[in-house]
Amino acid sequence: MKTDIHPEYSDVEVACACGHTFTTRSTAKKIHVEICSHCHPFYTGQQKMVDTAGRVERFRKKYGNVKYGN
Repeated sequence: MKTDIHPEYSDVEVACACGHTFTTRSTAKKIHVEICSHCHPFYTGQQKMVDTAGRVERFRKKYGNVKYGN
């Protein structure tokens, strides 16, 4: 491996817009993110599935009676 061509890889603190911070490793000096696993609805359990066009029902109506296998 060549010397002195690779960037410095060190511990960096990541700051989220919600105020949560955590440490990771990166070549960047500082990392600021808008959303993290501490405030994202998928990870907090507040995610809501919205089916405004009725696509799920249309799919179930069209393919709900299909038998698989023998």
